[in-house]
Amino acid sequence: MNTADNYSSNQLIINLSILLSQPTGISNYAQNIVPYLKPLNPTLLTANNYSEFKCYSVPNNLTPAHGTKGHFRRLVWTQLQLPRIYQELKSSLLFSPLPEAPLYSNCRFVVMSHDLIPLRFPRRFSPLTPYHRYYVPQVLQQAQHIICNSQATADDIINFYQIPASEITPIALAHDRTHFRYLNLPTSNYFLYIGRQDPYKNLHRLIAAFAALPNNNDYELWLAGPTDKRYTPLLQTQIEELGITHRIKFLNYVAHSELPNIINQAIALVFPSLWEGFGFPVLEAMACGTPVITSNLSSLPEVAGDAAILINPYNAGAITDAMRMVATDLELRSQLSKQGRARANQFSWEKTGLATVEVLSRYL
Repeated sequence: MNTADNYSSNQLIINLSILLSQPTGISNYAQNIVPYLKPLNPTLLTANNYSEFKCYSVPNNLTPAHGTKGHFRRLVWTQLQLPRIYQELKSSLLFSPLPEAPLYSNCRFVVMSHDLIPLRFPRRFSPLTPYHRYYVPQVLQQAQHIICNSQATADDIINFYQIPASEITPIALAHDRTHFRYLNLPTSNYFLYIGRQDPYKNLHRLIAAFAALPNNNDYELWLAGPTDKRYTPLLQTQIEELGITHRIKFLNYVAHSELPNIINQAIALVFPSLWEGFGFPVLEAMACGTPVITSNLSSLPEVAGDAAILINPYNAGAITDAMRMVATDLELRSQLSKQGRARANQFSWEKTGLATVEVLSRYL
């Protein structure tokens, strides 16, 4: 990596201190848009090396992979070290792919806000609640501009933090088209959920809905995503009480390389989350031509459009009805598959990246 002497003409720096080796969520977003920001000639603050960019080395222990300590170290580094780096590199703008930036400093910054779920569904003793209640609003209020991933997130920023809509630009995210695509595989006998097992993901209603499915012995429900010692035991108890243990599979974390096959062969992706900032699984399933059943709340209608069955996620009976329809109506399944692929084609990382360049260019 280069030294500061090589940055005399640099204006934009991009904070990639959060990047994980196995990207999910924010890391996935950051890695996919960075290539499209190259025309702005940025310097990347990163523990990795990107041969096509100027890079400035930062500590490699600031990521979520290092747990709460990693988050805390990153916040301290952001406040104390990042302003010094900003001055050293003669920067005029910092872009952060998450809502973190130095407060009360001379740094001008644009940040990305992904969701305000910890305020909608606060958890006792979770550090994310005070983080979103006290730190994030200060960052957003001091930002030159805010990018977010959906109109639903923009509305939350306006309503929770009283920030004017004129200071926010929603830019939809995307999916890896070469990875998540239609494979023309035979449909198997399972419904699929992808994601964490937090209560707001609504798995207890999904399980109840599956249990009420007529002939549920003909089907399985696969839950793909890391188990959680706080929540998984409660779900397992519910499953035992409903007598459907043999019909439900906990897949735990599924490798990125295996997801397309699992998605392609599902009867449908069922994603009845109570709130999402964007909803990657919905878009990835549509790209694979797998029918989608998802919530009529938050950003999910923005992603799904008219290419999915939208249900009230608080109504387990509505989830059951949708699953039954997709399982038994081959014509409906075929229609949803075609509409989903067409809908997914409207999203691309190139669109996301170019829209981000347009916003950042305004403040350089």
